[in-house]
Amino acid sequence: MHHFFVQSTDINDGIVIIRGDDVTHITRSLRLDIDDEISVSDGEGQKYLTKLIEFSKDFVKAKIIKEFEVQAEPRVKVTLVQGLPKGKKMDMIVQKCTEIGMEDIIPIDTKRTIVNLNEKKAKQRQERWQKIVEEAAKQSKRGKIPSVRELSDLNQVITDFDRYDLVLVPWEDEESRGLKETLSSNLDAQKIMIIIGPEGGFSSKEVEQLKTAGAKSVTLGPRILRTETAGIATLSMVLYELGDLG
Repeated sequence: MHHFFVQSTDINDGIVIIRGDDVTHITRSLRLDIDDEISVSDGEGQKYLTKLIEFSKDFVKAKIIKEFEVQAEPRVKVTLVQGLPKGKKMDMIVQKCTEIGMEDIIPIDTKRTIVNLNEKKAKQRQERWQKIVEEAAKQSKRGKIPSVRELSDLNQVITDFDRYDLVLVPWEDEESRGLKETLSSNLDAQKIMIIIGPEGGFSSKEVEQLKTAGAKSVTLGPRILRTETAGIATLSMVLYELGDLG
C-alpha cells in the first residue's frame, strides 16, 4: 500500500486533503482511482488508512477508514552528525539512515572536509537532501519525516550536547572502548547523537575537543569503514541494541 505525508491541518472531520507533488504522483505515476486505499501520516505519530474519494488538479481527497498510532518510529531518538562527504555520498547516507530510523541529520564542515559549499549551495544541498529523506520516509512507511538541518560545524554541534543522553564518536584510533560495551552501559538512553567524520576522518585535536565536551569515542571493530558506511552501520547497531531494530 502506498504511503503519504500530509499536514495535520489538512485532516479534518474524517477527510484528508493531499496537496503538492503527491497529487501528480497519485494521479499520473501511480494511476490510482476512486475507492483505492492509501495510508497517510500526519508526521506527528498518527497514521490513517484512507479511501480516495475525489480528484482535482490541485488536491486529492481521501476519507479516513481507520485511525491508528504509528509503530514505525524507534523508541530511541538518534541524531546523525555527518562530516560532509564528496560527490553524492550524502544522498545515500540520508536515504538509508531514514529507512533505518534516524531522527534527524546534521551535515558538518570539519578540518578535513574536502567539499567547500557557500551559503547558497549549502541551502540547495539541504533542500535536495530533505527531498530524498521525504521520499525514503514514504517508502519505509515512517510515522514522521526526519529533518535535515543546516550545514554546521563542531563548535555549534557541541553546544547541543546537553540535549542528549549519549554522544558517540566512532574513531579509527580508539582501542579501549567498543560501541557494544558503551551501549550496554547506557541502556536507558533515550536521545543519542552519533558524530561521523568525513573521508579523511577527524583529526586527533577534533576528537579531543569532542571528548572534552562530553562525547565518548568508540571503536566499531577491527575494520575501517568509509564515511558513507560508518553512519549507517553505527545507527543500525544503536537501534539494534537500544531500539526496535531486529
